[in-house]
Amino acid sequence: MTATLVKEAGPPAPAHPGGARGGRPRRRGRVVALLFVLPALLLLGALVVYPVLFSVGRSLFDASGNEFVGGGNYAEMFRDPTTLKAVRNTAIWVVVAPALLTGLGLILAVLVEKVRWATAFKLLLFMPMAVSFLAAGIIFRLAYDQDPDKGVLNAAAVTVHDAFKGTSSYPAARARDDEGLTRQADGSYVTGADVSPGGTAALGLVGVAPKDLPDDAAPAHAAASRRAGADEVRGVVYLDFTPGGGGKPGVVDREESGLPGMKVEALRDGRTVASTTTASDGSFRLTGLESGSYALKLPAANFAPPYEGISWLGPTLVTPAIIGAYLWIWTGFAMVLIGAGLSTLPRDALEAARMDGANEWQIFRRITVPLLAPVLTVVFVTLVINVMKVFDLVYIIAPGPVQEDATVLATQMWLVSFGGGNNQGLGSALGVLLLLLVVPAMVFNVRRFRRSQR
Repeated sequence: MTATLVKEAGPPAPAHPGGARGGRPRRRGRVVALLFVLPALLLLGALVVYPVLFSVGRSLFDASGNEFVGGGNYAEMFRDPTTLKAVRNTAIWVVVAPALLTGLGLILAVLVEKVRWATAFKLLLFMPMAVSFLAAGIIFRLAYDQDPDKGVLNAAAVTVHDAFKGTSSYPAARARDDEGLTRQADGSYVTGADVSPGGTAALGLVGVAPKDLPDDAAPAHAAASRRAGADEVRGVVYLDFTPGGGGKPGVVDREESGLPGMKVEALRDGRTVASTTTASDGSFRLTGLESGSYALKLPAANFAPPYEGISWLGPTLVTPAIIGAYLWIWTGFAMVLIGAGLSTLPRDALEAARMDGANEWQIFRRITVPLLAPVLTVVFVTLVINVMKVFDLVYIIAPGPVQEDATVLATQMWLVSFGGGNNQGLGSALGVLLLLLVVPAMVFNVRRFRRSQR
């Protein structure tokens, strides 16, 4: 039986002398693949590898590039106050911006699922990604402008402030010298002569242009002639200026206007015992006064300069302001990426939790966030890499006087090398430092991608 099977099977086929031919197509495929990859490798070498190696080498030489200084530039980085400030600001960016963006993206991604027009909402939030950093910087430079007539944020801040605290109508008003009003250290004016109940007072001010008077301002001449009762003091606060000339200083002429809305106080022994506000003709009436002498005071609030908003681009707030512009651009990116991860979550786990009585906050905290942890980590690390290289927004938004207060490593590298410093040795050292800070985050991200694929 065995012999029959062997006979039917026949002798084994001899090895083909050209058996190695099977390796030729494989080698040919590798050569073809290499030829296709070669242009990309050349570009990668020319645009990435060579600049990195050149920067490392250049960082070991002085500003002229002729004298070898070794690690001198690296030591100089940590002695220079401006560079230390750039390191501090970069650390603020790395800690604050990615955390805020990841949190905002997560919240918006969860909320968008409840919105009927979810696609339109996502599109609206993602649109700033289509705006270049240059254009975004110009937009926010205007939005943060100190002048409320130009900066929309300060216009809103001034509107809210004036709605709650009001504003002075006479910031430029002042009293004439030797006309009965003395300016105090706090900006208020007090009468030099005492007034008793039953008496009157005319308080003249200048420095207000007739065109800047309130619309309801009326002539003050009639108010100046009114008599006061036994327990009151009457008077008028007026603009001691006659349009066209011809008026007499210190006297209420017929053409002179009252100053409405001016607060007037009666002082006794340095304490305020009565107060009122002038009418449209500038007249005022302080009642309920006991016998004795009183001084009249125009508080400093009458002359307070108008509120001009917040100094967004001042030394204190410039970095948070620029981070705010960065959030506007990148929030849509974080939301869309986290939303994609959210759509892959197992719905049966969420429904089971609801059936077990869990509320939406418990589901979010104990199920949604833990399941989204890999996606949140990738988004966070990607944003960390991005903020370490931020340059455009800082350079465009921060005005020249506060550029040093807002500088980060990328802007400092450019300023040291090309923006007036002309020290490419130190600038190259800053570039190498920035590379060393970015590489670990990139390696971490690549490893996470590989693990997720496996």
